[in-house]
Amino acid sequence: MGVKIAVVGGGSTYTPELIEGFVTRREHLPIDELVLFDIDSERLDVVGGLARRILNKREWAGSLVLTTDRNRAIDGANFVIVQLRVGGQAARFMDETLPLEFGCIGQETTGPGGFAKALRTVPVVLEIAEQTAKRGAKDAWVVDFTNPVGIVMQALLDEGHRAIGLCNSAMGFQRYFAQLLETEPERVALEHLGLNHLTWERAVRVDGVDRLPELISRDAEAIGEHIGMPADLIRLLDAVPSY
Repeated sequence: MGVKIAVVGGGSTYTPELIEGFVTRREHLPIDELVLFDIDSERLDVVGGLARRILNKREWAGSLVLTTDRNRAIDGANFVIVQLRVGGQAARFMDETLPLEFGCIGQETTGPGGFAKALRTVPVVLEIAEQTAKRGAKDAWVVDFTNPVGIVMQALLDEGHRAIGLCNSAMGFQRYFAQLLETEPERVALEHLGLNHLTWERAVRVDGVDRLPELISRDAEAIGEHIGMPADLIRLLDAVPSY
């Protein structure tokens, strides 16, 4: 029997990109059943319809299921991808604007906004993880792409769940540093600390040799402009923080 993947938050605008990634890499990850679950049936119909057209265009042989039943989505799933937003965009707007009135950072992963989002999100993700442990396939993975990823992942791991967190900043830095070093991204290995959006690159190795000291010495100004941070701070840290 092949792989079943359930996407919790399948009505998200991130879903088409996810679908494209799956179908492009189907030789590496053959999927028999892909289930998009969302509590918003209207969004699910729109995004799910686009997903179906992408898959049909690429002649994907698997089965795509759209459902508002979470049990149906998770039953037997090998991977449960969580990309939800508790409270929707209205809650995000509050997280990112209210702290500014008090001189604090307005962000959905750090500061007061990130903490507020964590308070709303962690209980829901833990519930999904518990459901996955009971109804998913044996040794099923929870793959979290829901912010604040760092706090959510800490909660998942503290509760003993089989989970992994996704952060695209590492890949972005890998490609950026490869460009500065005029080499292929595949040759660049990062010593990456943290998850969205609180990360540091502490080493940039090419063929096993750390090139970060050279990059900071030569390109601190350009790196600072790229991430919106003073070059002197990068030199002081001897590391490259996320934006």
